[in-house]
Amino acid sequence: MTAAPLWYHRLGHAAAAPLRWILSWWGVVFFGAMLLALALSPSSYRDPRTRVALARHTWLDTAPILLGFSMLGALLTVVLTRIVVVTAQSYGLSQYALEMVIRVLVLELIPLTAALFVALRCTIPNGAALAEMRRTRHFDALRRCGVDPLTREVLPRLLAGIFSTTTLAALSCVVAALVAYLAVYGLTTAGLPAYTRMFGHVFNPSVSLIFVTKTLFFGLAVAVIPMASGANEDIATPSSRESAALQGLVRMFAVLLLLESLSLVGNYY
Repeated sequence: MTAAPLWYHRLGHAAAAPLRWILSWWGVVFFGAMLLALALSPSSYRDPRTRVALARHTWLDTAPILLGFSMLGALLTVVLTRIVVVTAQSYGLSQYALEMVIRVLVLELIPLTAALFVALRCTIPNGAALAEMRRTRHFDALRRCGVDPLTREVLPRLLAGIFSTTTLAALSCVVAALVAYLAVYGLTTAGLPAYTRMFGHVFNPSVSLIFVTKTLFFGLAVAVIPMASGANEDIATPSSRESAALQGLVRMFAVLLLLESLSLVGNYY
């Protein structure tokens, strides 16, 4: 028999690539659905050690970065508010300056920045920790002891990542709103009626619903995708572990970009 031509092998690889892409995404979706089912099941929290792990990861993934991220958000608010206000005044559009700051900073930038911050600080290292547990057979040891590794090791990290993202986004949005008011009006209550009226105009019911939904899905994305890559991908060799981490990072950025695009469409179209 003659060997198959080179173009035939290349065609086979090209045809198999979409299937591998679909299967990899299906693995992430299935992993996330399974963890959400565990999160909503009361039986997942009966073990005291699981509750202790959940409290520990929630504290470690939120408390050390809360103050620093809030200060970063306040600094970004001051800089952006000053730039926008000065630019708007030069064009005679100062009445729209503060609304633009709230829309750009509070609605869009802070939730996205909080999600990326939590991913780089918490959930990506947690995914690497899960990959290391698989490499050292820690999951197999838990199964031999009758313990579900998803409930004991993965679920607390997932919930901690979601909680950290939503907490950082919510607190930083409050800080940004206060700092923006002080940057424009100063230490006076004279501008409070106009500011609250503008804030209510921006955060109407539909925009508020989109904002809350987007923030929760941001938390899900940065919590599920890195951990799915660490817990499910082939990690037999260092190169395959690096490839799994890179694929997880690319998937996470793609999902965040898609969610942000859908949010923009819902808010402005």
